[in-house]
Amino acid sequence: MIKLLIVDDSALMRRLLAGLFAAEGDFEVRLARDGEEGLDMARAERPDVMTLDVQMPRMDGLACLDRLMIEAPCPVVMVSAITEKGAEATLEALRLGAVDVVTKPTGAVSLEMDRLGPLIVAKVRAAAGAKLRRSLRLTEVVRHRVGREALSLQRSSRSLLAIRPEPAAAVGRMVLIGTSTGGPPALETVLSQFPADFPCPVLVVQHMPATFTGAMARRLDALCAIEVVEVDAPMPIVPGRAYIGRGDADLLLARRSGGLVALPAPASEKYLWHPSVDRMVDSVLELLPAEQLLGVLMTGMGRDGAEAMTRLRQRGGRTIAESEATAVVWGMPGELVRSGGAEAVVPLDEIAPLILRMVT
Repeated sequence: MIKLLIVDDSALMRRLLAGLFAAEGDFEVRLARDGEEGLDMARAERPDVMTLDVQMPRMDGLACLDRLMIEAPCPVVMVSAITEKGAEATLEALRLGAVDVVTKPTGAVSLEMDRLGPLIVAKVRAAAGAKLRRSLRLTEVVRHRVGREALSLQRSSRSLLAIRPEPAAAVGRMVLIGTSTGGPPALETVLSQFPADFPCPVLVVQHMPATFTGAMARRLDALCAIEVVEVDAPMPIVPGRAYIGRGDADLLLARRSGGLVALPAPASEKYLWHPSVDRMVDSVLELLPAEQLLGVLMTGMGRDGAEAMTRLRQRGGRTIAESEATAVVWGMPGELVRSGGAEAVVPLDEIAPLILRMVT
């Protein structure tokens, strides 16, 4: 049995979530009404996984999570409202150590729960077996203290670079990154190591709702020397820029008269997860030789990206999979390894240096 603690100040949400997981048959469910009660229960009962509301009285989700990761660490899935404020708070929760996020049903909550229920269960079930990055905060503290001055200099040099859209024939190498559960901190670790004059464009797919991908792109842009943007409209492809796929849509590469552009496309029912890593990689393979491409698959549940990146490797491209030792969930990169599509399998902190060696 999976010991699940649901922490939410809404009696309706507690009842709906408890019923959802009780129906699965392999969850032992406990309930808490706010962060303070949830923290006490987590200390006493040591659950396998928690769902944690963001906005609560007495002690909110962020304060609870902050103490939880120190006093009684366990995998946490944040339950967040689809608002700009909720998105910013949720990204902060992922930085503090939460594994994943699900959106809180709105409107006719009971009907919405029927639609969102399978995804919520899948995410919580995956989180129950996730690894916690216990050194994450220490790593962040060291990076911010030591790297603040260097980042400032790199960002200054970025503003001086006269980067203009290049024609398709001059694009050169391109990096394609896919990630899901546990992905935002992993993306921060990798992208923050790229210099401002990084020689390639980077297309990034992170499974997330639309509200959160915009906030994530802004956060990464503030932390990284390269420019990071959310693709909410067609954008010219240029080196030294990372393009984050908009949530609840798909990220595609297309050719226009001025060259190559990244653009959002309506989510295709052919693919289970969105934005879709497989669809993004396949769209790039239609326009560029595989020899110019480097595919990177990091932490995440499921197998999105494994098939397309295996094809990329078979056609002469290069691929990297995050190793099981550091992946929060070794689903997507594990599938790439099992399919024989991974040229290199390395821990998270070695991915950026390896990318730099491969593309330069």
